[in-house]
Amino acid sequence: MKARGSKPRRFNRTAATMSAMESRAQRRHVVVLGGGIQGASAAYFLSKRDAKVTVVELESVGSAASGKAGGFLAGEWGSGPTTALHKESFRMHKELATELELETFREIRTLSVASGSEGQKKGLEQTMWLDGNISQARLMDDKTAQVTPLEITTKLMEAAKGRGAEVVIGRATGVEFRDVVEGKGDEEGGRRAEGVVVRLPGGDETTIGCTDVLVAAGVWSSLMAPYFGLPENAWPITGIKSTHVIWKNESGSGRDAIRDDPAALFCAEEPNGTHLELYPRSNGDLYACGIGGSDYVEDRTRLAEGGDCETPSRVKADVSRVKAAQKSAGILSSLLAAEPEHVGACIRPCPPDGLPYMGLISTSENCYISAGHNCWGILWGPVSGKLMSELIMDGAAVTADISSFSPSRFLPKARRGGKGRKMVDVDVGEQW
Repeated sequence: MKARGSKPRRFNRTAATMSAMESRAQRRHVVVLGGGIQGASAAYFLSKRDAKVTVVELESVGSAASGKAGGFLAGEWGSGPTTALHKESFRMHKELATELELETFREIRTLSVASGSEGQKKGLEQTMWLDGNISQARLMDDKTAQVTPLEITTKLMEAAKGRGAEVVIGRATGVEFRDVVEGKGDEEGGRRAEGVVVRLPGGDETTIGCTDVLVAAGVWSSLMAPYFGLPENAWPITGIKSTHVIWKNESGSGRDAIRDDPAALFCAEEPNGTHLELYPRSNGDLYACGIGGSDYVEDRTRLAEGGDCETPSRVKADVSRVKAAQKSAGILSSLLAAEPEHVGACIRPCPPDGLPYMGLISTSENCYISAGHNCWGILWGPVSGKLMSELIMDGAAVTADISSFSPSRFLPKARRGGKGRKMVDVDVGEQW
């Protein structure tokens, strides 16, 4: 019996686990919904386990936040249930930088910076390109790192494709199920996904057969809950749409100093509403976020078809904040006094408690989610992909405890707060 979007049965986990273990004797075919770093990482680790992987991506690999975020990595900034994610994934980033031959990964220090009038400069910790009015430049952490998100996301997917994974461009519109009752009572019966319905760019629909489904579509994951017989608000996610700018190290820019003496900067709030986070990239480009004016996307219709944020390419920057970013950055460095050469925007997916959704979807035996990684999506990408591969292939995630990230936890209304960058339990980045 097939069901698409029908009301699910709840099932006995012990029976489901036994059924899942029996089915693992066959080669897995996992359909991953989303081609960002969570989907690419899962595809990478699943393909290393000889699973067949099909990634369904709406536009292109890394087209959303996984291609446009800052890429700041901090191994010691976790707290509580996220501690292991920080530590293990930071270690994995170093390994992957070698394994994937990344050009943009490098370890850097991180400073807390504040502007001030001439004569106030304390000179505690400087970089050669911080030549402006600085009242504070304090070391926060000397064991942080930086990677360009699009590179690692793309190379994870390329490596997965080298092992047989494929990417299908299209929109997932539903999941087909079959009931697994096997003579048991209703409460012990389960159901298994056996196909994902995809609308292709030309409008035709196709069904991709599978043994497992993994939802990894960032903020758009929240739209997919009904595919699994769940209420629309089963996975509440606030999309925080933020603008970023990049000063590029083009010929004659003089920004080689940013390349040669790197430090990530977390800057004090300025009167014009910026709370800059500055990330120097390995080519000398300087990425800046925290420029203010973030838009909380809480209305799901904005993310659905026809909404202003229905696809990554429709997520537009707030150009009114560019001048504020230029002014604040220009106070700190003469190299940043010019107008930035690039302006962009993306949406980061934030559950109400700031924790990701990672685990088995409760209404099925073989469907999973890895989404809602807040401002740590790039950092947690490697470990999240590995954890999902363990869960799907072995029936349990062992690299880290994911019990606190259960997709079954439910808060009826997303609350603002806890949405910004933290150094352990201390707010250090933008909180809007």
